[in-house]
Amino acid sequence: MAFTPQQRRWFVPLLFGLLVLGFDQQTKQLVLTYLGPEPLLRSQPLLGELLSLVYWRNTGVAFGLFQDAPLLLTLTSILICLGAIFVYSTQLPNLNLIVQISMGLIMGGALGNLIDRVRLGYVIDFIQVGWWPIFNLADSAITGGTLLLVIYLFFSESQQKAELLPKEDGLLVDLLRQDLSQAAEGGRPDQQAKS
Repeated sequence: MAFTPQQRRWFVPLLFGLLVLGFDQQTKQLVLTYLGPEPLLRSQPLLGELLSLVYWRNTGVAFGLFQDAPLLLTLTSILICLGAIFVYSTQLPNLNLIVQISMGLIMGGALGNLIDRVRLGYVIDFIQVGWWPIFNLADSAITGGTLLLVIYLFFSESQQKAELLPKEDGLLVDLLRQDLSQAAEGGRPDQQAKS
């Protein structure tokens, strides 16, 4: 089944968002089953002390900010999701595959954490990398999607600016060379005419 670009504009983000949401919720359930029910009760090292799995209840946002404000964070998350959909549909080049994938990653991750907040009152985090605060797959998808979008927008904007610059114009190059050679010989022609 072939999609038109307009249909793909919503299908691709929906597909990636559902994949992220499914993996996120499944991994959180597995972590709760095998490493819960109490936070920090057990941990499963994967790469020594560098990488391990541990169950954690995050009642705040990244880095432990705004702890114990679930209603505020839930409402904020809903507003951010709605704002992201609005920006995607009105401001971003949403027919571009990279933009579609990045939006799917961001929205899937945001919905995964939002479901936790609504259902549990906190977000299940479980990936511990060294000294970094514990996070989850939804956080990784949001971060990866955002970085992908920023990189794409940066390079596409740089490309657009480069396309707006004039190509090497023979007349412009000749005038610059003439101006430089006259300056080396003792001044510009308009200064020589005045003397």
